[in-house]
Amino acid sequence: MSITNEDQMLGMQKVSEAVAYTLKKMMDYAEPGMTTKDLDEYGAQILEGFGAKSAPYLTYGFPGWTCISVDDEFCHGIPTDQRILKEGDLINIDVSAELDGYWADNGGSFVIGKDIHGHQKLVEASKDILRKAIDNIKGGVKIADIGHLMETEAKKRGLKVIKNLAGHGVGRSLHEQPDELLNYRNRYDFRRFKKNSVVAIETFISTDSNIAVELKDGWTMVGNKGGYMAQHEHTIVITDGKPIILTEMNEILD
Repeated sequence: MSITNEDQMLGMQKVSEAVAYTLKKMMDYAEPGMTTKDLDEYGAQILEGFGAKSAPYLTYGFPGWTCISVDDEFCHGIPTDQRILKEGDLINIDVSAELDGYWADNGGSFVIGKDIHGHQKLVEASKDILRKAIDNIKGGVKIADIGHLMETEAKKRGLKVIKNLAGHGVGRSLHEQPDELLNYRNRYDFRRFKKNSVVAIETFISTDSNIAVELKDGWTMVGNKGGYMAQHEHTIVITDGKPIILTEMNEILD
């Protein structure tokens, strides 16, 4: 969507606060021994407190309120009482929701407890790449140039990007134009970011894979060559200068 008045900005701020606060509280709450279902139910209660509704459930009938992916799961992990979190697990939580007709999206990867498997380096790379991407986005900038920046930064660190996952426009629905905000340069993409538009910008940084493939459950995605992936995502409003980070409260880049 494009924000054209104060009411729209307020609507986007409210839903973004709901998803950002929920993500932060879930990240703080997660600990070894709990199930991903426990964690999801906790997040659902927080969203409900805001009067917000789960976007993946509303839009796709997703079997959970939030997406929780663990270790070799890259994204769209289904919360379940069978999956118990363990010390050192790499976990990704993606929270998106609708509130009063407005939609926002955010996510973050982190390590549970002590980093006994050495995942923190990947997490920090993903954070740093998102920070650099956001710092370089403004009205008129080529979408493909930001993708190029993300892949270049990943390669510098000996990492890869997932080529079939992307950020997207958001606001009046979960996925809007501009779609396909890729983590690499698509040389056929001549679009530019537009001032006042709202986008969910996200990283998909991986150790080994460059494509995400769907498992038989119809939701969970893993890497085509295995390994691990970290994702960080903010909903932002594009301006003539630095973007307004609507989901800043989640503190994923701190």
